Amino acid sequence: METEIKKYSFKEGLKLEFEILDLEQVYRSKKEMMTQPHRAQFFHIVWIEKGSGTHFIDFNPVLIEDNTVFFVPQNSVNKFDANGSYKGKVILFTDSFFCKNQQDAQFLNTSLLFSNIYPIAKTMVNPLGGELKSLINGMESEYQRESDAAQYHILHNMLHIFLLQAERDMKKQGVEELKQGVNFDNLLKFKELLDTNFRIEKSVKKYASDLNLSEKQLHKSTTSLLDKTPKQIIDERILLEAKRLLVHSKQSIKEVAYELGYDEPTNFIKYFRKHLHFTPAEFRERN
Repeated sequence: METEIKKYSFKEGLKLEFEILDLEQVYRSKKEMMTQPHRAQFFHIVWIEKGSGTHFIDFNPVLIEDNTVFFVPQNSVNKFDANGSYKGKVILFTDSFFCKNQQDAQFLNTSLLFSNIYPIAKTMVNPLGGELKSLINGMESEYQRESDAAQYHILHNMLHIFLLQAERDMKKQGVEELKQGVNFDNLLKFKELLDTNFRIEKSVKKYASDLNLSEKQLHKSTTSLLDKTPKQIIDERILLEAKRLLVHSKQSIKEVAYELGYDEPTNFIKYFRKHLHFTPAEFRERN
């Protein structure tokens, strides 16, 4: 199998799986790596004080604008703009750093900022100050001081407050949160199971059974919140991974088909063309 999408784990040797860095400096020193598609196995918070260009997260364009913050989920394919300008701060952290308990994990999984049930999150910030600016300045000061037993807890708490405040600001700017309840819980469990099994399991009936739901219950949960059937959500997940591999790796069409669970590459080609109206080869060439 040829080259897959490059993966980057968190930097080794740090006491904490958390960093807050000068964005312009990092971009300048790591530009060749950052402007190639890569799958980072940690979360990004990108604070743009001044910038221009278009950033891509899993084929979703994010306009780089002054005084904005956008949020990059872990394991998404991330690509910085080679002709862009990035001035500001970037916060990097892992789920191991953030998730001290089940409540922390639940927060990340349901957050407007990082959950895969929502679009890529972006919010405007006050250039003259405000809560987010104070919090990021506080985190930077704490991060730069000499490490002690309290540092992890202080940074963790400040990061959690920062994310809560960012969610609050997004809601004030008109972003709507999905209604919590049984359907929401079923949707989250379905998406989590799908992320793990989409390569080997493509049956709505099997997912419903594994979740101890009827197909009707699963259908109600997805359509009432996202206006999408379970089958549409399964197709979207398979096609996203197919597009990632076709554009961001050098695997052959046959290798991509096998990786996605297709024994016959011709079946994958038919499936891809049915949903996107291009063959895999045409899509790769266009992108």
